[in-house]
Amino acid sequence: MVKETKLYETLGVSPDATEAQLKKAYKTGALKYHPDKNANNPAAEQKFKEISHAYEILSDSQKRAIYDQYGEAGLEGGAGAGGGMAAEDLFAQFFGGGGFGGGLGGMFGGMNQQRAPAKAKTIHHTHHVSLEDIYRGKISKLALQRSILCPKCEGRGGKEGAVKRCAGCDGQGTKIMMRQMGPMIQRFQTVCPDCNGEGEVIKEKDRCKQCNGKKTVVDRKVLHVHVDRGVKSGTKVEFRGEGDQAPGILPGDVVFVIEQKPHPRFTRQEDDLLYKCEIDLVTALAGGTIYIEHLDERWLSVDIQPGEAIAPNSVKMIRGQGMPSYRHHDYGNMYIQFSVRFPEKNWTQDPAAFEALRKYLPAPAVVNVPPQDAMTEPAELEDVEGNGAGRGFSNSPMEEDDEPQAERVQCASQ
Repeated sequence: MVKETKLYETLGVSPDATEAQLKKAYKTGALKYHPDKNANNPAAEQKFKEISHAYEILSDSQKRAIYDQYGEAGLEGGAGAGGGMAAEDLFAQFFGGGGFGGGLGGMFGGMNQQRAPAKAKTIHHTHHVSLEDIYRGKISKLALQRSILCPKCEGRGGKEGAVKRCAGCDGQGTKIMMRQMGPMIQRFQTVCPDCNGEGEVIKEKDRCKQCNGKKTVVDRKVLHVHVDRGVKSGTKVEFRGEGDQAPGILPGDVVFVIEQKPHPRFTRQEDDLLYKCEIDLVTALAGGTIYIEHLDERWLSVDIQPGEAIAPNSVKMIRGQGMPSYRHHDYGNMYIQFSVRFPEKNWTQDPAAFEALRKYLPAPAVVNVPPQDAMTEPAELEDVEGNGAGRGFSNSPMEEDDEPQAERVQCASQ
């Protein structure tokens, strides 16, 4: 004897109705009350949902058994009013997505909207590339491991016809269990022990010898990743359908994210290159030639003109020697930031050398001269350990942002 008969009454069948009788009752009621046939009848739409809800529960042997014993209260949180399959989805599944008997396909065409098929997860990889390779462009051959459908059994897991739907869970992979705790009934879901959650069972002798019934095997795939000239760090290179495979779903994608490696000589800023160069004081004042090794193994010779007077931390530009512009034909610029290396303390004891410097260098500006009646007191300079950095002083008047710093290179000059 069943606890409730409401769902049976909704379908118009008796509580001892067979599966065939349930199907027939649902087909008749669903076609009669479908919203596409009753566009201006809200009551028919509600009746259609009730019929679909009743059939969704009673057509499932586990849910029907719970309903017969405990009523709809026993289905709360699972197949109750808010937890079952949508009415339209149930209708589409029942009639195969194309109407019933071939004659109603057009009538219900508006509700048969195709859902996007399930797809395996995308595989993401970071591809670290040197600045030289980005400057010149290259093709990287990258190997990855992925799961593919077993070629021997074509993803079935065993011989054709040997794979059966699990009778213990009706192919769901899970079972609804009931446990009485005093006056309370606890309902919980657990993995089906008969199929270990697979929803299918295969006899051991019929299992595929290559995949052992798992339906997939591990495969090694080599992909050719094109690193275009001037590509930006963070650019994604996608390979659609080259990822993992699994039965019943679309193959996943593979995405490589280009990430530029730090460089010892150059710092990149968009299409421009920053190069830090240290020169001697004599080169800064009297001129000379510095040499810069470029990213394509060329060497640039840069002349500093006599009297140009390169100041510490000054920046000069070489037009068109930066990075190639991504997917364009022009180039950025190269910026050279100079640091000037002064002679060591007491570099000469020849008084004539100092007199020559005073003779040829511009006369110093006279600043902070005390008044004639002021008293002056001699004071001596001393070296400060660490150049005063620990006391909050800095030798560089130029504060850098958070850009990565290229290694300072001592430029060869002559």
